[in-house]
Amino acid sequence: MPLSASDSSTDLPADVGGPNQSIDFGALGLPQPLVRALARQGITTPFEIQRATVPDALAGRDVLGRGQTGSGKTLAFGLPLLARVAEGGQARPMRPRALVLVPTRELAMQVNDALLPLGKAVGLFLKTAVGGVPYDRQIDALRRGVEVVVATPGRLADLIDRGVCRLDDVEVTVLDEADQMADMGFLPEVTELLAKTPANTQRLLFSATLDTDVDALVQRFMTDPVTHSTAPATAAVSTMDHHLLLIPPQDKFPVTASIAARSGRTIVFARTQLGVDRLVTQLAAVGVRAGGLHGGKTQRMRTRTLAEFREGRTNVLVATDVAARGIHVDGVSLVLHVDPPKDPKDYLHRAGRTARAGETGAVATLVLPKQRRTTLAMLEKAGVEPEQTRVRAGDAALAELTGAREPSGVPVREEREEPRRPGRTTVGPRRFGDRPGGDRRFGDRPGGERRFGDRAYGDQPRGERRFGDQPRAERRFGADRGGRSEVRGEERRGTVGRPRSHTY
Repeated sequence: MPLSASDSSTDLPADVGGPNQSIDFGALGLPQPLVRALARQGITTPFEIQRATVPDALAGRDVLGRGQTGSGKTLAFGLPLLARVAEGGQARPMRPRALVLVPTRELAMQVNDALLPLGKAVGLFLKTAVGGVPYDRQIDALRRGVEVVVATPGRLADLIDRGVCRLDDVEVTVLDEADQMADMGFLPEVTELLAKTPANTQRLLFSATLDTDVDALVQRFMTDPVTHSTAPATAAVSTMDHHLLLIPPQDKFPVTASIAARSGRTIVFARTQLGVDRLVTQLAAVGVRAGGLHGGKTQRMRTRTLAEFREGRTNVLVATDVAARGIHVDGVSLVLHVDPPKDPKDYLHRAGRTARAGETGAVATLVLPKQRRTTLAMLEKAGVEPEQTRVRAGDAALAELTGAREPSGVPVREEREEPRRPGRTTVGPRRFGDRPGGDRRFGDRPGGERRFGDRAYGDQPRGERRFGDQPRAERRFGADRGGRSEVRGEERRGTVGRPRSHTY
């Protein structure tokens, strides 16, 4: 059915992203072990999207939830999912009882990290199934039995094809960031996966936007869904300032570098993977250490980059849209668009990395003269009215709006990813020639220690013989040889085809 056909809908004010002090999680009907686990993390009162959706989800209703980025959607679907699954028994091998589908590896890990301690509180095991990492651990966990799988569509489909995962027992299915999965072309895989779940499975669909791209999924798989929304689809967060910085082309990098050198935590968006890598290198050359995040990097490198950014070891993260989708890092005070997005949804998702859950933040977009008209049209569709300012590198206005400052100019060491050798399983550095079996000098053999070259030249297994020794009688070189040797000799003497007794 179309989204507008839901029999129940809740539209909450746009400025209610923070927690509601008048109600606690226990009043929503959650089991006490979950409430206590939340309290141990300092989470005692629900956000509005949670307060609106949790009771319906606990009652088994299909739910369409749309909230501002950072409004608490993960717990809005995660809490009722864990509560309902905890009512049943343990999962059978290779048959999870709940499924969360997300568009990216980073978002899968973020969701897993948020729900893992809560799942332990009610005796549930969770596992991520994402690409970019070996299959072994994922397959082993599925064979032992896990109640909740948080997966990207591609990897889950691969595991099903390998015969190590079945969706027959799934009771609750969640689609997180459904519009992004549609934008990334995952709808065919998502449709195929949902078709493998039982028809009576509860469906929870959560996203920053709910538009016609996901309507086909709603009509086919959701039954009488109730819609809860915390804001109109194009609303901007009230605690977020938007700036359009009009710059000349030659000032693009100097302005970018000065903004990246600010003291706050900053996420910089570039359009392509190559653009991310180039910008990270350029920033390092002028004294700004930044981490790069995009789909072309290994999962190990992406995880390390995010960890450094979260822990404050790096204040600047340069990323593409896909890699940063759904990533939540506390304290991001500025989002910088080095390349303006073309789609209003991409702008809102990028901007949503700051001003999360009631915090304040700013979004700055660098716009060249030729980009001004199209960027303004895009922002109008996004429902954003930015403040337009013409700036140059070093302007006081730039520092006032963004906190920009002159970079140190002292190059910093750029972290580069080392290529991995096939079959390499260790993560630490090894000396040249090291082998998995232990530390041995170059040339050492398993049979014991010998000096390099101990065996005499010409040694053979059948006793000791001098070089050139042969098992048959000794013959002089070239003596009485027929065939090719004789022909070659005659060719050299010019006697081929002539009687050997003739002399010339």
